[in-house]
Amino acid sequence: MSLKEKLLDLFFPPRCAFCRRTGVHGVCADCERSLPYAKVQLCEGAGFGKCASPLLYEDAVRESLLRFKFHGAQSAAEGYGELLARCAAEELGDQFDTVTWVPVSRGREHERGYDQAYLLAKETARRWGVEPVCLLRKTRNNAAQSGLSSAAERRGNVLGVYEAENADKIRGAKILLIDDILTTGATLGECVRVLREAGAADVVCATLARAVTEREKDGARRETLA
Repeated sequence: MSLKEKLLDLFFPPRCAFCRRTGVHGVCADCERSLPYAKVQLCEGAGFGKCASPLLYEDAVRESLLRFKFHGAQSAAEGYGELLARCAAEELGDQFDTVTWVPVSRGREHERGYDQAYLLAKETARRWGVEPVCLLRKTRNNAAQSGLSSAAERRGNVLGVYEAENADKIRGAKILLIDDILTTGATLGECVRVLREAGAADVVCATLARAVTEREKDGARRETLA
């Protein structure tokens, strides 16, 4: 560890990405064991294709991601990157040669002070010794997807919101598209469409967490009753 890193740890102690325990870089051993891991970490959807997600969006994962997105907990990206890099390598290892992310709008980035999906992509790609490449631009703010209930509303809400950027780096590339959460897949699907229309050879996706399906909820209820 460099002197600069030691000083940063002294004045800004590292914390577990999930339980916030101090003195931990990344994820503490207790959280590593107890996080709600997805039993099936690779799913497929008609719009976005393949998406790898190590965690379910519930409990400590949900609380942590809300801090990360809305309350300045940027350091959590280090722990997230460890988990996502491992999952994406296992599930999608030979299917991409370029890493990018689902961007927020410039206005939203200015408001928050950072783009959370970029931080996640950067920490994930760092484990592979590469840098993420900006291939998408969000052209305007739209209503928050979390405030929309139906899949149709979510698809309509993101239609035309993203544009391709650095088209020369898209053409012929096999791209890994990173975001924080997979819910209905509407946002990922729109971004995948834009990248493919710009000439990408293939696009696969990865998110830190995904929404719990009705089947998984039903299975949990049955386990509780048993």
